[in-house]
Amino acid sequence: QVQLVESGGGSVQAGGSLRLSCQVSGNIVRINVMGWYRQAPGRQRELVAGWRSGTTTYADSVKGRFTISVDNFKKQVYLQMNSLKPEDTAVYYCNTFPSSYSQWGQGTQVTVSS
Repeated sequence: QVQLVESGGGSVQAGGSLRLSCQVSGNIVRINVMGWYRQAPGRQRELVAGWRSGTTTYADSVKGRFTISVDNFKKQVYLQMNSLKPEDTAVYYCNTFPSSYSQWGQGTQVTVSS
């Protein structure tokens, strides 16, 4: 139906940057709503960045550091992550919001060391 494939994670030092990518495919003709979630050990999955018809929203913890964007022709969603902090360490997933598609991707691990 809808497939979500995240990539771009890795290990970086505090203050570094990463750009995550999400390839959306399947039974969808246009991305209207998409977001980036993250889940750290012992924590609930949280929405950190949202994109809705060009309007973006961010969790307070990442505002000013992360930027979400969408290429609707390529059906790709990006998350530019700057000034990374150790507390950003988590597995990052893309999905719609506030309710998600049933099928999640495998996520991509982001590890930030101090």
